[in-house]
Amino acid sequence: MDRLRQSMLDAPIIEKDGYHYFVHPISDGVPMLEPELLREIVIRIIRKAELEDVDKIVTPAAMGIHISTALSLMTDIPLVVIRKRKYGLEGEVSLQQVTGYSESEMYVNDVYEGDKVLVLDDVLSTGGTLAGITGALEEIGAEIVDIVAVIKKVGGENNLDDTDYDVKTLINVDVVDGEVVVEDPQGDG
Repeated sequence: MDRLRQSMLDAPIIEKDGYHYFVHPISDGVPMLEPELLREIVIRIIRKAELEDVDKIVTPAAMGIHISTALSLMTDIPLVVIRKRKYGLEGEVSLQQVTGYSESEMYVNDVYEGDKVLVLDDVLSTGGTLAGITGALEEIGAEIVDIVAVIKKVGGENNLDDTDYDVKTLINVDVVDGEVVVEDPQGDG
């Protein structure tokens, strides 16, 4: 049950505009995602997350989809994907996603007032995506039961630090001198 830690240590590092990124199967889809790693991650989410009263798993496209699909299959909790494309369906709510490297609009459907949701994402770095999602879910009137991000990249400012939301993570890492350093192999929460 230590595949996630080892996969982080093995992750290639790339530099874009002076920022060092790890490239990982969970956050980037490359290198190839082995089923054993995905299974380990989902088991750890099931053990860590508050799932008992959850009606829906809510995840942003694209890199939350594979994790959330696997979790949905294991728990029989329906899945809602927050998309980057507007469909104009009844009840659609837009949100702003502001990350460390981009800004875009995303759209939520099929989440309603009173729904109890688990928010699940691949990486927590700046908190921009999760801040946009929690704001949209509050606007809808959904109850956020729990928030989980598989990987937390520490060392920077996080938009959720000044909110009432505590994000549970499975592993906390940093990139130092071009290498991944595991700060906490158990993550937060």
